[in-house]
Amino acid sequence: MSHPVSLPGEHLRMCPQGPTCCTSAMEENLAGLSSQETEGLIREAGRALQAALNALHRGFDTYFTELHGHSERSLQDVLSPLGSLYSQNTRLYGDLFADLRRYYRGSALNLDENLSDFWSRLLERTFKTSTPPDVSLSEDYLECVAKQQETLRPFGDIPRDMKAKVIRAFVTARSFIQGLSVSADVVRKVSQVSLGPECSKALMKLVYCPHCRGLASVKPCSSYCSNVMKGCLANQADLNPEWQNLIDTMIQVASSFSTEPSLDVVLSSIPARIYEAVQYLQENMNKFTAKVYQTCGTPFESGTKSPPLQEEKKKSSSLTALKYKPSPTAGVRLEMQVSDLSSKLREMRQYWVQLPVALCSKLSAGRNSQDNCWNGITKARYLPEVMGDGLANQINNPEVDLDITKPDMTIRQQIMQLKIMSNRLKNALDGNDVDFQDASDDISGSGSGMCVGGHCPRSRPGLYAYPPDNNRVRGTAASQPGICSLLLLLPLTVLLLQR
Repeated sequence: MSHPVSLPGEHLRMCPQGPTCCTSAMEENLAGLSSQETEGLIREAGRALQAALNALHRGFDTYFTELHGHSERSLQDVLSPLGSLYSQNTRLYGDLFADLRRYYRGSALNLDENLSDFWSRLLERTFKTSTPPDVSLSEDYLECVAKQQETLRPFGDIPRDMKAKVIRAFVTARSFIQGLSVSADVVRKVSQVSLGPECSKALMKLVYCPHCRGLASVKPCSSYCSNVMKGCLANQADLNPEWQNLIDTMIQVASSFSTEPSLDVVLSSIPARIYEAVQYLQENMNKFTAKVYQTCGTPFESGTKSPPLQEEKKKSSSLTALKYKPSPTAGVRLEMQVSDLSSKLREMRQYWVQLPVALCSKLSAGRNSQDNCWNGITKARYLPEVMGDGLANQINNPEVDLDITKPDMTIRQQIMQLKIMSNRLKNALDGNDVDFQDASDDISGSGSGMCVGGHCPRSRPGLYAYPPDNNRVRGTAASQPGICSLLLLLPLTVLLLQR
């Protein structure tokens, strides 16, 4: 049995009273449908932003790991002139690069301690190589030699200088990819927050009530749409200050990669700096050995002849880090990386306050139709002023009745995650290592939370709303009887395409 085309309308609870073709059940179903569709659009917009962040993460990670790998592969070319000091200690050098790689990936190791340990071990091996073969050095004696690394500075200023630059490079790089990961995870969680019942009612009135009044072709007034969406997304808009702060800090960190000494110079010069350090020690071995004998004793029994001091080595091929600076093309590639990261991050700054605007730009009437648009009651101009962004500004929102004293706790937690990550990045900018624990319970430094359903899109879609898959809601619609049930075949996505 079909429903009548026109009903008095006293039964309506969301739409304005008056002649209608919607029953109470129709109104209820359409309200649910408008919420589902809007939530679908918000999730699609979120997935697009996640994909964009994921693409930045993937691009920078590829760039950085290639820099690291190239530096490691150049070890043999740079250090082979050291002879046995290189060939018999390849694991020592390999372990240094493995530790750097693990640190970048998020391992909770202390990079300062690891680098200090590397130089101490290298000092042991270099001293042992320079000692005459008939002199036996005990483990305890070599340990004493290694402890002179900080006090006697046998490698000159190179370890201290290299440590400061390497730590800064790796702290900023690791914090940067973690910032991208945390940002994407915040977007994922916030985009899944359900819209409340007061929003569902407002969306019904905005989208489907004109259909119930026989005004299907009349689009909502843009100011009216803005008030509805700003009310529905008020909690999301409260992310904006901390979101912008995090994006701005990530842009600062990206810019620091090209500040001298740039990221590529620091990484590519590690083998050359090690070579320089060993050369420095070998050229000054007699002075160092004499001081070691004073501190650690002589590595031979009393009464026997003291081991002869080596003849001072003349500085041979002066290999410096300058010779191992990246090629001009490497410098250009870094500049392109920094420029691309910065420009794409800037596009994301206003995401949370632009989301209502983006949804309304597709849904509402154009500026030239502001006298002939749906204002929530009839086809006429919408007079109330447009509210500001965020929960506090919705106190007088005429369209969405919100309790501004009860913010969404999921979103408040994500605001805190943004704040924590910003502080980490600011510490990294100062070259300070930070306690590197995941900012949330289910993400990791490798970038989980950035890909949807295990699939990481390679392209970078736009940042705003996409029509959702409406197969499920269409199935609901098809079950409704009567002529007015045709309304259920006019989901929000159709309206979005009518612009």
